[in-house]
Amino acid sequence: MAHRPARPLLLSMLLLAPAALPAQPIAPGRWDVKSTGVDLVIPGTPAFMLRMLRGRSQTEKKCLLPAQAQGGIAALLVPKPDARCQVERAVAAGGRIDHVMLCPQKDGAPLRIVRAGIYTPAGFTLHMTMTGTTPKGPMRIVADQVATHAGPKCP
Repeated sequence: MAHRPARPLLLSMLLLAPAALPAQPIAPGRWDVKSTGVDLVIPGTPAFMLRMLRGRSQTEKKCLLPAQAQGGIAALLVPKPDARCQVERAVAAGGRIDHVMLCPQKDGAPLRIVRAGIYTPAGFTLHMTMTGTTPKGPMRIVADQVATHAGPKCP
């Protein structure tokens, strides 16, 4: 059997691979990002309190200007400037999100926040895991996040 060069196979794979597409704009205005606690391990917090927090939701309101909305769904993943988080990886392509950032704490190593899920121009659904260390030991918070457009104007 004669050895065939891999070049034609590689070339055909490159031609069939989807090209990187520019970000699909999303609607400007107010967006709600609802986070619902799934699992919480926070040393020093009473078990009954952790059970109470599981299943509870908190909604963060974000305001996107038209220029920000042109950046697509990734504009909703940008951390607040005052949080001083460093984005380690931010990929929003082909309907999938892969996002990792490190956020400093007052004391100790930064928190690592990993988010993965799906998106459309109408919003996203992500699974988030935040890990870090507290003075009382390692902690982990798992939440589901859903972003929806709440209106064309910001309050």
